[in-house]
Amino acid sequence: MTETVSPTASGAGNASATALRDLRCGDLAASWTDRPVRVAGWVHRRRDLGGLFFIDLRDRAGLVQLSFRPDWTKEDSLALAGQLGPEDVVAASGTVRARPPEMVNADMRTGEVEIQVETLELLSRAAPLPILVAVPPEEALPAEELRLRHRVLDLRRPHMLHNFEIRHRAVTAARAALNEEGFLEVETPFLTRRTPEGARDYLVPSRVHPGEFYALPQSPQIYKQLLMAAGFDRYYQLARCMRDEDLRADRQPEFTQVDVEMSFVEEPDVFGVCERMLVRMFQETLQVDLDVPFQRLTYAEAMEYYGSDKPDLRISWRIQDLTASLTGIGFGIFDSASEAGGRIRGLRVPGGAVLSRRQLDEADDMAQTAGAKGAMWLKRTAEAWSGAPARFVDDAVAQKLRTEHGVEEGDLLFLVAGPDAETGPALDALRRYAARQLGAVADGFACSWITRFPLFDPDPETGLPTYGHNPFAMPLDPDPDTLSQRPYEQLSRAYDLVLNGVELASGSIRCHDAELQRTIFRTLGMSDEEIQARFGFMLDSFQHGVPPHGGFALGLDRLVATLVGADSIREVIAFPKTSAARGLMEGAPSAIDEAGLAELGLSLRQAE
Repeated sequence: MTETVSPTASGAGNASATALRDLRCGDLAASWTDRPVRVAGWVHRRRDLGGLFFIDLRDRAGLVQLSFRPDWTKEDSLALAGQLGPEDVVAASGTVRARPPEMVNADMRTGEVEIQVETLELLSRAAPLPILVAVPPEEALPAEELRLRHRVLDLRRPHMLHNFEIRHRAVTAARAALNEEGFLEVETPFLTRRTPEGARDYLVPSRVHPGEFYALPQSPQIYKQLLMAAGFDRYYQLARCMRDEDLRADRQPEFTQVDVEMSFVEEPDVFGVCERMLVRMFQETLQVDLDVPFQRLTYAEAMEYYGSDKPDLRISWRIQDLTASLTGIGFGIFDSASEAGGRIRGLRVPGGAVLSRRQLDEADDMAQTAGAKGAMWLKRTAEAWSGAPARFVDDAVAQKLRTEHGVEEGDLLFLVAGPDAETGPALDALRRYAARQLGAVADGFACSWITRFPLFDPDPETGLPTYGHNPFAMPLDPDPDTLSQRPYEQLSRAYDLVLNGVELASGSIRCHDAELQRTIFRTLGMSDEEIQARFGFMLDSFQHGVPPHGGFALGLDRLVATLVGADSIREVIAFPKTSAARGLMEGAPSAIDEAGLAELGLSLRQAE
């Protein structure tokens, strides 16, 4: 087994010395050779060689080998060593010895030495394990549901401990970066009132105010704006946020944000703070230097060239508009889409002609899943063009594809026809899929700011305006009449930070004009009474002088998952919920008996 090295283990000294140990297992170094030592930890693995025992003892810092032999081990300790099982907790005292050169284990940080144990003490016996901690590298991990039911054992695995060492270092770096720039860390309330921030609230009934409820914060949005109104100038916190969202694979009902707000700023000021903070976080976790400043794209540019407001810029390919080149060539699908007001958009995949028919069928399925009616393709080989539209590609069309769209021999052209709302997501999915298949995703980290989001979007069900990014963003054109009369034409000063195709942070320059903010709320369909009831405490505070301000919230869980290469944020949250929002280990949520409900003035009725 290759040991995961703890990034915080010093390998020198014994700062972790306590009454039961002189140092941590993984901190033992060659400098301790021939010295007496006492260590404590969990039995990771035991090997019995017929009266000679070896135990790999584990703690947070790593592994150390204990050796037991009648020549140096007391009889009762030797007998105990032969009875130990996985995850028993022991303390061992003995002498550090250098291993013979042929016995050095290069996969262990302590692999040059071992402890020849004189005495062994059992501190805690482990029952039979429902899941293994020491999983051999050739074996798959237990099913995630089983791991979550026995999360304490799962967290003992060196890989999981490594994830949380990285999380700790990332948090420490973020705090250090913001502290050095003059930010104050301020905590905001967990028990607050309901405000619309994109998801349903978790509600907490009040015992002392029967019939009334607190809401758990979806984010500290309003409170951090109030801190700016209070003159705090620069605020941050590691904020816990709770959102009762519909079930999604990699969402958690509670998560952590690095939440930041600043006064007297515009976008470049906010971007600079965030970039410097991230540079430090990457340096102190992965020793990677990010390129700054990050690339900037407007929302319109991102949707036009990448089909997504979360483009993965590790892939160099861009979406192209081929409407002028492919309309009128006799291919009915293209002509119909153009006549209906849509476009023919395509993606040139360099070297993509090697993709098999099976892969192209998979790509078509992905385009349909993304909302398009399907994807067509053209291959250009030395012999001919192939694909459904190929027989309509005459010399003139072929010349346009070569000169205007860069299609070379050996390339593949994906084509999707229809409205942008269909073609963009489909081509985004095709772009990511083909890049993975061809190994065209560059190594490293690609960060970009996406700016100028629509202020309002039409609700797909009602057709009425809903906010496009967040309801507290300053309009790019702050004229109230323009805002209310032509809402869908308005852009906002909102922005997202995207890392490798994942939204990592989100924020905006805020609307600090109380009347303009009321106009935004009215456009969203709120009455003046509702606005006052839900947001009056914030808008009233703006009447007493509030500075222009803005900020961002960075998803810590998503960032750490990226840093450690985890597929799910559950791998970097100590006690996560399932995708069904259940805590399998502790059995949450759980029912409350009638006495508990009565104390809160509540009763249950059967759901209809």
